[in-house]
Amino acid sequence: MYLTWLDSNSWLIEIANKRILLDPWLVGSLTFGDTPWFFKADRRSPLPVSIYENIDLILLSQGLPDHAHPPTLKVLSRIIPIVGSPSAAKLTQELGYTNVTALAHDQVFSIPNLLEIHAVKGSPTGPTTTENGYILKDLGEGTSLYYEPHGYHTPTIQAFAPVDVVITPILDLRLPLLGTIIQGQQGALQVAKWLKPRIILPTAGDGDLIYSGFLLNFLKAEGSADMLRSQFQSHNLDTQILEVKVGERRQVSQTRNDAVASR
Repeated sequence: MYLTWLDSNSWLIEIANKRILLDPWLVGSLTFGDTPWFFKADRRSPLPVSIYENIDLILLSQGLPDHAHPPTLKVLSRIIPIVGSPSAAKLTQELGYTNVTALAHDQVFSIPNLLEIHAVKGSPTGPTTTENGYILKDLGEGTSLYYEPHGYHTPTIQAFAPVDVVITPILDLRLPLLGTIIQGQQGALQVAKWLKPRIILPTAGDGDLIYSGFLLNFLKAEGSADMLRSQFQSHNLDTQILEVKVGERRQVSQTRNDAVASR
């Protein structure tokens, strides 16, 4: 398994001989509802196109722009298969994608003898909407990965323990009145207890981004990797926290003693 962070919530996952784009934001600005005055994020430098060529599958956890980014989806080939939450599937169908699978919670997408993708409950994004997290399992090697981008972990994932890799936030992000919108510290500790992963890779960060807009006056980030490591130590957890750079391709080995290697 190889993992490449593409900034924010975007990842390239190479698993079971497949190249999977996870929640890709690859081009253009990130805004919500075309309101750059309220919130806008831009990359300082573009990603090399070679990173996201020859993609076998696009996996989307949510239908919101920071997970199903319309400008990115418009430049990718419409024949790439899509697997996503119902809201993400609806969006991609409207954009002209021709091979779209909507996964409700507890449903499975499989590539026979190669890969299984299990949809689990993820982040609430409205009064009646709960988006997806995912468990990916390489059926050949037996390695597995869990992804949830906002730190909302359903207890049902314990049925998949242990997993090798967890991709989830490790910082809390708060807004006045709304409270914690990304629950990284507490969520990461809970998922480490439940899944006993060899490594946690932080997501929802800003490795090479420039932010602007009114919302920045109110967002507050709390926590750190070192604080979380201390919590792991106090709970006798041997999970490693691996902080990666944008565009850095990492290999996950099959043994806990040598969990991660560089390209």
